Order: sequence, then C-alpha cells, then structure tokens
Amino acid sequence: MTTTQLTFRERFLAREVLFGTFLKIPATMPAEIMGSVGYDFIVVDEEHAPFNRETTDRIILACRATGIAAIVRVQSGAPEAILSALDCGADGVLVPHVTDAESASAIVAAGRYRTGKRGFAPTTRAGDFGRKSQADHMETEDSRVTLIAMIEDPEAVENIDEILAIEGLDGVFIGRGDLGAAYAGQEGAPEHVRRATERVHAAAWRAGRPVAILPGSPEDATAQARAGSTTFIISSDQSFLRADADRAHTEISKAVGVAIE
Repeated sequence: MTTTQLTFRERFLAREVLFGTFLKIPATMPAEIMGSVGYDFIVVDEEHAPFNRETTDRIILACRATGIAAIVRVQSGAPEAILSALDCGADGVLVPHVTDAESASAIVAAGRYRTGKRGFAPTTRAGDFGRKSQADHMETEDSRVTLIAMIEDPEAVENIDEILAIEGLDGVFIGRGDLGAAYAGQEGAPEHVRRATERVHAAAWRAGRPVAILPGSPEDATAQARAGSTTFIISSDQSFLRADADRAHTEISKAVGVAIE
C-alpha cells in the first residue's frame, strides 16, 4: 500500500510527518487551495470561527475533491458536535479542553461505534448515503475516524498520563496558546508552558501516541519535531491572507512611491 492510499488516521498513527492549517474562512476555496499546494490536511475551526453545519459540510466535500484530509475542531466534546462532523465525512475531530480521563473517554464514546456509543446513521456522506451495509459502515468508520484531544489546560497536563491511557484516543494536540493564557500573570509563565509541552511530549512517547502542535516559527518547528511532534498545524487561512496582503501592499506601495518621486 502506498502512502497516498493510507487514510489520515493511518498516517497520523504511523507518525508520518504531516502538515495542515486551520481554516477560519467559511468557504470552500481555501481548502481547495491548501490541497492544491500540497498540505496533508486542514482543520475546520468551528470553535473560533463562524462555521455552521452546512459550511462545514461543503468544505469537507471540497477536501474530498482535492484529496486533502478534513479534520474539524469542534466547539466542544459534546456527542452531537462530534457526530455532526463525522456524519459529514470528516476524517477526524480535534476536541478542545480535554482535561481528564473522563472527558477523553467521552470523546471515544461519541466517535466510535464498536467501542463507543456513536449515533448510527448510514445515510450520511460518511455512510456513502446508504450504499454501505451496517457492518461495513461501522467497521470503516471505526478504522477511519481520528480522535485527537487538545491539551491546553494545566489540569490536562497534570492528568496527561491518564488521558493518554484511554483506549481509542488516537493522539493529542498541545495547545500552547491556551496554556499561555492559563499561566498568564504567573511568574515565569513562558517557562511553565515550555515545561508543560515537554511533559506532554514525554507522556505521549511513553504511551506510543502521536503529538500535533502549532509551531510559531521554523526554528520552533525544528525544536518541537525533535521533542516528538509529528503533525504540524501551520498558521491559518486568515493569517496567510493577511501576511501576503500586507507584504504585497507594502512592496507595491513602495514601488509606486519610488516611481512618483
């Protein structure tokens, strides 16, 4: 089997180096563009951007058209939020603020059929609109869907070994932004974040689970790769647009100014 035939989950669990980005613009074209330039996946950011079920559904379809995996950062770990994304055909979910074994177990319960309590609906895109048998749909989804917990609270760092021990949870994302906000105001806050990141990496290594992270720079990406991260979420469509728009505006206005002078 070649790499292109592997599912996102298989590549993630194999610790293949993967690159993605957050999508915060509720339109299909950013996903198509990311797929066309070689990104492995996108993350539809339902938590912090203005998405609804219809826009998420269309973006997942666009991802299928361009051969890029679609992960959804759901608004919460509520079963209905996870079920909505998976029924639309998402390759997995990124669940915010998982703080203990109980909340990690709830993700697995909502996202798996055989070992969980996922609501059964074979007439969705995930079930090929009813073409699959019940057994085939359940088996395919349980092997295809990727469940990733976001570790972004001090409590989660304290409970990281228990979280990673939950069978059926595929891996974790270290949310250094929220960790930084949680430690803000404390003396040595950046050091707290650094130590928390190291602790999660070490625990994931012991548990044999992959780690995803958002690098702040190429140098940071190098450091986090050496620490054990294998999946990298690079910025967002909004940030790419803003940065390139700012660069073009600066360069062209400067060039025009020189010409006028």
